Amino acid sequence: MLVSLEWLKDYTDVNVDAKEFCDCMIMSGSNLETCEELGTGISGVKVGRIDKIEKHPDADKLVVCQVNLGAEGMLQIVTGATNIYEGAYVPVATDNSHIPGPLHGQPKVEGGVTITKGKLRGVESDGMLCGPQELGYDDKIAPMISKDGIWLFPGNWDEHLGEEITEALGLHDYRIDFEITPNRPDCLSMLGMAREAAATFDTKLHYPELECEKTDENASDYISVEVKSELCKRYTARVIKDVKIEQSPWWLQKRLMAAGMRPINNMVDITNFVMLEYGQPLHAFDIRSIAGNKIIVDTAKAGEKFTTLDGVERELFEDTLMINDAEKPIAVAGIMGGLDSEIVEDTNTVVIESATFLGANVRMSSKKLGLRTEASGRYEKGIDPNLCEAAADRVCKLIEMLGCGKVLNGCVDVYEYPEEAPTVCARVSRINKVLGTDISREQMVEYFHRLEMEVTGEGDDMFITPPTVRQDLLEEVDYVEEVARLYGYNNLPNTLPNVATTGEMSKSWTMRNLTRDILCGMGANEIQTFSFSNNKILDAVGIDEDSWERNFVEVINPMGEDTSAMRTILMPSMLEVLGRNYSRGVEKARAYEIGITFMKNIIDPNGLPDESRNLVIGAYGKDEDFFTLKGMIVTLLEKLAITDLKFVAESEYRTYHPGRCARIVAHDQFGAEVELGIMGEIHPDVCENFGIGGRAYGAELFFDLLVEISNKEIQYQQLPKHPSSSRDIAMVVDEDVLVGDMEEVIKEASNELLKNVKLFDVYRGEQVAEGKKSVAFSLTYRHDDRTLTDEEVDSAHKTIVDALTEKIGAVIR
Repeated sequence: MLVSLEWLKDYTDVNVDAKEFCDCMIMSGSNLETCEELGTGISGVKVGRIDKIEKHPDADKLVVCQVNLGAEGMLQIVTGATNIYEGAYVPVATDNSHIPGPLHGQPKVEGGVTITKGKLRGVESDGMLCGPQELGYDDKIAPMISKDGIWLFPGNWDEHLGEEITEALGLHDYRIDFEITPNRPDCLSMLGMAREAAATFDTKLHYPELECEKTDENASDYISVEVKSELCKRYTARVIKDVKIEQSPWWLQKRLMAAGMRPINNMVDITNFVMLEYGQPLHAFDIRSIAGNKIIVDTAKAGEKFTTLDGVERELFEDTLMINDAEKPIAVAGIMGGLDSEIVEDTNTVVIESATFLGANVRMSSKKLGLRTEASGRYEKGIDPNLCEAAADRVCKLIEMLGCGKVLNGCVDVYEYPEEAPTVCARVSRINKVLGTDISREQMVEYFHRLEMEVTGEGDDMFITPPTVRQDLLEEVDYVEEVARLYGYNNLPNTLPNVATTGEMSKSWTMRNLTRDILCGMGANEIQTFSFSNNKILDAVGIDEDSWERNFVEVINPMGEDTSAMRTILMPSMLEVLGRNYSRGVEKARAYEIGITFMKNIIDPNGLPDESRNLVIGAYGKDEDFFTLKGMIVTLLEKLAITDLKFVAESEYRTYHPGRCARIVAHDQFGAEVELGIMGEIHPDVCENFGIGGRAYGAELFFDLLVEISNKEIQYQQLPKHPSSSRDIAMVVDEDVLVGDMEEVIKEASNELLKNVKLFDVYRGEQVAEGKKSVAFSLTYRHDDRTLTDEEVDSAHKTIVDALTEKIGAVIR
């Protein structure tokens, strides 16, 4: 919000310099970006009147002007400007004058430009006529009549001929750019910032005059209003007759330019001025464009076409709120008027619209139409409906003051549900406790009165009702902040918390760090990939069309097809990394990633997606095989306190080789079997799709599940006092018998004497029949309280052998 300090003083009695003003406003909670001094770098530039214009004798595009500087006499100026005329008041840069620049059509020069007299095509020129840009004003705020030409001053300046323009026009000012947070839309106005300044400096706030003279006609005789949609909270219309379109007076133009807006003409400037003054957007319609002299506020028809004021035809949506007449739409509510309803030079009667529209709808319509304006930005943040009538009255008062129209009595006002501010109970003791202060109730009440709030109640309780413009004051803590602001943040005591706080990592973070340490210790490098996916990449890894992995969370506005959805698994990204390394000559690679995956919300498909972490491991190169990967996984899970693992053969998951793939199963904290993930050799076709020329291996585990079932609590056990006894057993079984199944049979057949089962050999060769394999285990027996006898060990061992023979058909080798 750009605030002119000179303009602000129209509403307050603040009498401090710019630095002190900025410092105090910051300490009362109004953060600012910049403070810029205006009117600097100009000297020797004076107010002049063009008395005579003649053609240049040797140049078709130049003219010779005789410029009157009052008591300083006449100057001859040669210029190529086309917007000047005899009798125009202009800024004249005299000999040896200085201007900020840049000169028209030239780059800006550091330190400005010095103007001296000289000759142009043989004719003496005693100086230069200046445009707004040459005096340091941005082209975007130059008055429309002076754009790309000489600055033409409005009104009569005969009394100031020959005066420095900085003095005559009062150009010296400070423009402060305040950073307004989204919860303070009331500060997007001069009155809002004046209210803050008055409260900060404990001065009185002066409101503008609104009362107009009575006439013999009423606004309701010319216009009627019907609101059909609840998206419009209030609609107020006033009518102006006998309108005269002309330049605004200089004081009005100066205010707009200081606020960063371009002066256009008196009607447009007045509505912009009041919008900046009150924060209430307004719009002026030529009544000739309103069919039936009736305004109807309603939503558009889907697919309906409408041409806005910028000349662009736009397709409307069924939830776009429109301002219509009896036959057609004439404006997009809260955003922009229609091309056919704008004010033109021969406009005689004007309808002033001052309304409040639902901010969320204005924002949605603005985005859909691709049209953002000053008005829409204000509506999006929230407008107080109680401002509508005052803002419309202020427009009428300014029109009356400038003599550019006749204001009709009254207004047409549709306001079905008047808005009231909520009354909140704030406790004196609570405010002091939060702030660490000892401020009296009387002092707090004074602070609230400065902010135009009503306070009732007795003792510790203060029942506070704010003005309706303060839509951010909803709870007690909001009033704590108000007291802190006016007391001064710099005056609050510095205290330390009276409790000891220690930070600690969550279990998930601890497990992630431990996993990184373990895998890095096993030679794997951590990678990080994008969270996007698509159907094409899942096709490359062999995922079935109806698989849960394709239950994508789709990106509404993707950068491309490759980033059209959020990933459900990490393996495709891992294979892309392995393929990229292989293509660049990296002979061996081990990598892992702990990343987030996204799934549609099962309970609420339109709600936020379910996010979970997975762990993916990938490897290729010399010495890498199924068992090295299995060893990495077993080691990792053991260090995460997840034991009693089972690897179940899997042949249907097409990402992996059908004969070299297994699902990893463990038991949760309740003893139920849970699947932790899948591992195996990557299918040759999948390797080819990702440009991997040899064998590759991968695994993907549900990391959040690992965190859930991991129990890192250390349980100490006494070292065994008695010796153990080991027996080796080699059994010949069919080739399709799984080692894991044999281990299950051994554990089921054993008693408490069996302490450990370890596989140490799998043999296929000449000494074993075709279709068979020899599997050898080492079994360890021990009793906790005594030394075992050979007979006890032999009996337990025989029971296991018999079980293997009976259930699996194993034969002792």
